[in-house]
Amino acid sequence: MSDAPNRDPHPGIRSERPEESGDPWRRLPSMAPATPSAARTGRLGAPTAPRAGAAPVTGRVRPLADPSAAGPVPPGGRTVAPSPLDPGASRDPHGIHRTLREEFPLTYDPLLRAWVLSRYADVATALTDARFTHGHRPGDPPCARAHVDVDIEALRAVTERTAHVLARRIAERPQADLVADFSHWLPAGTVAAAVGVPYRDMMRLVRGRAAGALAGECGGQIAVREKALASFLANVLADPDQVAALREAPAGQVARAWAESLRRDPPVQIAVRRTSAEVPVSGGVVPAGASVALLLGSAGRDPERFREPDRFDPFRDDPGQLTYGSGFCPAVLLAGFEAEYALRALFAAMPRLRLADGFRPVSTGLITRAPRSLIVRPGG
Repeated sequence: MSDAPNRDPHPGIRSERPEESGDPWRRLPSMAPATPSAARTGRLGAPTAPRAGAAPVTGRVRPLADPSAAGPVPPGGRTVAPSPLDPGASRDPHGIHRTLREEFPLTYDPLLRAWVLSRYADVATALTDARFTHGHRPGDPPCARAHVDVDIEALRAVTERTAHVLARRIAERPQADLVADFSHWLPAGTVAAAVGVPYRDMMRLVRGRAAGALAGECGGQIAVREKALASFLANVLADPDQVAALREAPAGQVARAWAESLRRDPPVQIAVRRTSAEVPVSGGVVPAGASVALLLGSAGRDPERFREPDRFDPFRDDPGQLTYGSGFCPAVLLAGFEAEYALRALFAAMPRLRLADGFRPVSTGLITRAPRSLIVRPGG
């Protein structure tokens, strides 16, 4: 595949579609700095004294008993932590994430107004530990209690049907954008079909009450599923060997590839929790009553947890994604069905489907992240 830069066919389109106000993943603190030169942190996360007007720190981080446990600062290493919101992070957050994991596993970020956790072990703990409150993921325990009357096979059938309709609509084109022409429509179209809304009206579900009637608290996940699907298709199509491996793969293998894409390129990059008690983590102790930003994008590429973490490997034997919990939830089911039937429908309608010559998918976004376009040649 060529290393030529991404050729954006829609230069006038904004890089991010509007997010849904009801999406529980987006309940973030203000990202505006309290002052132009708000304080950053030292190596173990203890903040320097903020200037007047800076975001208040709700507690004090106690460093580890042995400060050397965090390791020495490398020659030329940083003494000030980078921010996940620094300029350039939307295009390439991975260098910032690496520095945070290695040198600042616990740090206070004035832009996020939250303590930041970037290592897999800490983020995974924060997503499940009862001491971290005020957060929800589809698939977390509350879902199993909220969704008791869901026809799984009906959801599977409408997902399959919607995916094939969309794939056939673009199969005869010389070129198509799988973000604008497919991924943007499949999640809403699936929900529309499931609740009996006419196809022509399905996009109003992105902010309509019909989605909530199906998925309850997770109804706002349509936009997240759209981004997750776009990243999944980009990961698969970027490597012809992956296309060959997944073209006729059984459902179980597609599910593994889907989970691998969620690990490597989660649609939600930052989730926020609040502590109800002090919690020991890598690099120190998070104080009680503090906002905590969890860097899912960093955790999914932690080399302490995953071998070759930057590589998309659908046959990985050390899987682990943090986008969704492990419990029952229609939003999680639909996301998995959409990934499976998207591949099956696209490969059935376009057996020679490939990326357009010279096109390289580029993901953007700070809070949510995905390719803004995915230009393909349906006929090969």
